[in-house]
Amino acid sequence: MRERMWYSIFMPHAGLMDEARLGPEEGPLQRARLHMRSGKRRLRQGKISAGIVTLYDALSAALQWYVASPARKSALTINAQDNLKDERAIYAVLVRSGILDGAFDYEAFDRVVEAALRDEMPEYDYTESLRGIESVMTQLGVMPFDEKDLPAEDPATF
Repeated sequence: MRERMWYSIFMPHAGLMDEARLGPEEGPLQRARLHMRSGKRRLRQGKISAGIVTLYDALSAALQWYVASPARKSALTINAQDNLKDERAIYAVLVRSGILDGAFDYEAFDRVVEAALRDEMPEYDYTESLRGIESVMTQLGVMPFDEKDLPAEDPATF
């Protein structure tokens, strides 16, 4: 899990949901969807680093959501050394299990996130990263979703 102190301040779900009250499945699912919506908005606004980090959090929440379900988890090929608290490991398990096609370059995106946590990236072309994340979200069943089912976005959030 990434250092959350820096970007927890900027997360768009703050005040829009009570993740603990929603529970281990609905909470991360709602968070993933809220962060997809907000991450894309931030990218469109030119807040590239914040958008990338927000999309990373959406991806992280989606991966955690997927393995939180006992039914989905029981269908996975999980090895003894797989740490299902680590997003990289979850991604590998989901590819190994045939849930994800593996086309998304998780390691490359991870490097982009590291850069985004350090610096603003106004010149970064996020098109391929966004396309890849949307593909993963679709394969997991997080997308598509109706934005009308989400709490209204607070324009005051970063």
